[in-house]
Amino acid sequence: MESICSFLVCSGLFLAIAMILCLKGKNLGRRTKKLPPGPPGWPIIGNIFDLGTEPHRALQELKLNFCDRKPLDVFTCHNYRDGSLAVGRFSPYWRTVRRLCSVEMMTVKRINDTASIRRKCIDQMISRNIEDDTAAANARGESGVVNLPHYLFLMAFNVIGNLMLSRDLLDSQCKEGYEFVQATGMAAMWAGTPNVADFLPFLKWFDPQGLRRNMSRDMARALKIVEGFVKERLEEYKLGNEEKNNKDFLDTLLEFEGDGKDWHEKIPYERIIIIILEMFFAGSETTSAATEWAMAELLRKPEAMRKVKEELNEVVGENRNVEESDIEKLPYLQAVVKEALRLHPSVPLLVPRNTMQDTNFMGYHIAKDTQVFVNAWAIGRDPDSWEDPLTFKPERFLGSNIDYKGQILS
Repeated sequence: MESICSFLVCSGLFLAIAMILCLKGKNLGRRTKKLPPGPPGWPIIGNIFDLGTEPHRALQELKLNFCDRKPLDVFTCHNYRDGSLAVGRFSPYWRTVRRLCSVEMMTVKRINDTASIRRKCIDQMISRNIEDDTAAANARGESGVVNLPHYLFLMAFNVIGNLMLSRDLLDSQCKEGYEFVQATGMAAMWAGTPNVADFLPFLKWFDPQGLRRNMSRDMARALKIVEGFVKERLEEYKLGNEEKNNKDFLDTLLEFEGDGKDWHEKIPYERIIIIILEMFFAGSETTSAATEWAMAELLRKPEAMRKVKEELNEVVGENRNVEESDIEKLPYLQAVVKEALRLHPSVPLLVPRNTMQDTNFMGYHIAKDTQVFVNAWAIGRDPDSWEDPLTFKPERFLGSNIDYKGQILS
């Protein structure tokens, strides 16, 4: 028995020493190159404990700009990455879809053409949701306090549904709407939860937090619902009912047959479903969170709130609603939006990317396949770039060429 214990102890020590030597050998070549500065890491697990639960804050404190991260494990479910624009691999397909999204959704003409859709969804949020729920609460003898984040999310979700599918997903007649909201909301929550398997790849097989299992379940629900929408549209095509005045983004994807540059065929059916789902992931939570932060800052700064109200009363008046065409005449409101996005970017670390080859950046060696991300949250609070950076001060954007999109830092 004693000999067996001795053998196990010796074997354990041998394996530990062998692993350390392997790691040293693997990193030996890197030591001759200048790597980005950072705190010393532990063997195998590196700096995972330095990041904590709020990586954007931790990285600001550590003054890091780059970090070695693998693609999020939860986005490997159901071949999601193959059709994704946000986490997909750089390829002719990726370039094609990116260009298609920019042309069909981000041009000034397209934004102006869809203004009526956003107006309708905002009006519905106020009349159908907020006013009805408040009245019902008052009838029950309750205060009728408005849960603004909830309604902002539903409004953003409904806007995406109208733009992508020409569907009012919050209408009581839309049977799939409620389940779709639930499924995408849960999937977004799993995607935003820090996953230890993203930092320690060997744990992916064990899925210790159950995030991949949960994401697989809820993403399957969401994909199935989107597939139903796509099948329904294809049936309309077969019946000859596809002609309509305003084509939505699903029509664009289904009718696309290549651009003659990077892609020379129709987009695969499975990838169209993923693209549509991703638009809900990307557009709902980010929009509602940005609006919520702007409202929160105005509530914390009564003087800024007063100035916004005065500007709105002067330009718009009290007898009609604000229209998108009014925005260019509301410089202080624009400054409030810019200041809110500076302090509270919807995606604090942006979307991480892989380096495609060994790269030298500002004198530092960045190895091939390193995950690189930018801490937009820290950039917006950098005292070298912004005066009094932690203060909500919309006036900094008035009469200035400073923009929240980053040109001032380039």
